This record gives sequence, C-alpha cells and structure tokens, in this order.
Amino acid sequence: MKTRIEKIATEVYGADGVVYLPAAEEKIRLIESDPELRQMPICMVKTHLSLSDDPTKKGVPRGWNLRVRDVLIYRGSGFIVPVAGDISLMPGTGSDPAYRRIDVDVETGKVKGLF
Repeated sequence: MKTRIEKIATEVYGADGVVYLPAAEEKIRLIESDPELRQMPICMVKTHLSLSDDPTKKGVPRGWNLRVRDVLIYRGSGFIVPVAGDISLMPGTGSDPAYRRIDVDVETGKVKGLF
C-alpha cells in the first residue's frame, strides 16, 4: 500500500516522499491485513490548487513531502482513498447552482434551462 502511495506522490506529484499521520498509519495496517482490501486500486484525494497537498504551493513545488492524514475505504466502489492535506470531502454547491434555472413547461412538458 505505502509503495503505491509513494509512487504516486513522487512520480506524479513530484514529492520527495510521504509522511503518514497516525490515523493513516492505522488504516494502512488494517488494509494490509485484509487480502481483499490490499488488492483495491488507489484514488488519491488532495487539493486541486497545487501538485502538493498545500494549496499555497503553486507551480511545481520542490523540497516537500506529501502529508497523508487518513485513508478511506470505499468497499462499494472498490477504492482505497488516501487523503492528503486539509481538504474537505463534502461536496458543495456553488453560489448560483444550475438547478435554479431548470424548470418544466407545464403546457408543453418540455424541460427548460437544462442545456
């Protein structure tokens, strides 16, 4: 598990290495002890604002370690999800969501505002 996380961190994101917080270490031990979980693919979660886990590090930062704070297990979708940095996992809605412009014309039955 750690080998795969470290490969993503160093080869894709350009990190020097990975630092695992205690919650992540505990979950990795759990995953490594379960043959089914060990085989699941990894989907990394980090800020979209940087190649690092720190949104203030712009461009291609050098000299940093990816900080993995937790590892989530999504058995239903079949993914192990290392969580890097302080990112919120709860989806949000923009200040002007598109659903406000969608309606059904009751006379014609056609949907308006979808496209």
